[in-house]
Amino acid sequence: MVKSITKFLYIVLGFIFFGLGIVGIVLPIIPTTPLLLLASFFFVKGSEKFDRWFKGTSIYKKHLEGFVKRREMTLKQKLTILLTADAMIAIPFIILDNIWLKLFLVAVVIYKYYYFITKIKTVAPEDYALHQQAFFEKTGHK
Repeated sequence: MVKSITKFLYIVLGFIFFGLGIVGIVLPIIPTTPLLLLASFFFVKGSEKFDRWFKGTSIYKKHLEGFVKRREMTLKQKLTILLTADAMIAIPFIILDNIWLKLFLVAVVIYKYYYFITKIKTVAPEDYALHQQAFFEKTGHK
């Protein structure tokens, strides 16, 4: 019983973050990629059926597939994620008085930038679009 409730909550959270990710496509102030990554995480945890459905959507293919399959993002995608995370980390950094926690937060930010710069390839938007187009032609998706 608890397991089915947990799976249901994961699916609900998946749809909430999916919806927010769609809003982020229209409103540039909302970060699309991190929200869709969260949706993907929750769909994986909640249901194989919904995970397959989500990964079959054109939204997933356009915004996440390049990252998931080739570990690549456009500079805009990287900056959106990094700056959104920085804003979230800045809140406890400003509020907290503990120097050790502040140092820990600084270390998290440094590692985050290290990872994004060295582990995730930056591609030009045109190249990203070409990869997407090639995938769509190969699989027959539009």
